[in-house]
Amino acid sequence: MEFHDEKQVECVYIPESDRGAVCLSTQVGCAQGCKFCHTGTQRMMRNLTAGEIVGQFMSARDSYNEWPTPTDETRMLSNIVVMGMGEPLCNFENLKQALLILMNGDGIGISKRRITVSTSGVANHIPELADLGVKLAVSLHAPTNEVRDKIMPVNRKFPLEVLMKACKEYQQKSERRQFITMEYVMLKDINDSEKDAEDLMKLVDGLEVKFNLIPFHSWEGAPFEASSMNKMHKFAKKLESNYFAAPIRRSRGEDIMAACGQLKSAKGKM
Repeated sequence: MEFHDEKQVECVYIPESDRGAVCLSTQVGCAQGCKFCHTGTQRMMRNLTAGEIVGQFMSARDSYNEWPTPTDETRMLSNIVVMGMGEPLCNFENLKQALLILMNGDGIGISKRRITVSTSGVANHIPELADLGVKLAVSLHAPTNEVRDKIMPVNRKFPLEVLMKACKEYQQKSERRQFITMEYVMLKDINDSEKDAEDLMKLVDGLEVKFNLIPFHSWEGAPFEASSMNKMHKFAKKLESNYFAAPIRRSRGEDIMAACGQLKSAKGKM
């Protein structure tokens, strides 16, 4: 997507057989600098306006001819995941306004139960997502502050104990004690040992969570390697043996550099 000032973001449609999710961006570039994320190699240029966030979904509807609005049973663009470029909670007011438009019955009319906002751990705004009623996903990626400090600079401002406290507050405020998705990209010899799995379970004690184990998607100059599938399955089995849901995400879009962690503006790639 290119805006009036020639700034660009990527927006991704993720189709399923009977529905699909649109992955929205909230910033041009990103200031978080997560070491495993391609977006983090692009300097932060600006926040998107509420209209530019909503506009991505409108453009997707144009692309897939979803006018007039179909019923929930036939809608292919049925879900929204705010997991694209940028840190959504660092653009909170514009994000909030965009979500209110997307959820409003006189606006786009997407159910709040079909919207998930992902954050790298900007803890101060997490409880406010409960007021909006949307689902929460946390880009966790490490079970200890020692590891997380090295791969996610945001952890120095919002360490894990602060992040977990905010997640508990979100869950307490949620109407139905909403499960939180803990996203966990698997990095070879960094965060993929059975000890890491044990520390992870201790970390989320007291929370209702499900894990989403993500294969690392490489990009030019990336400083990490993906964990082996064997190691990922052992990690998942450890979590599942303790009654945590821990599916390994099926990689999609890697062939067009549109998989998780690969998004970057085309002008930023030149």
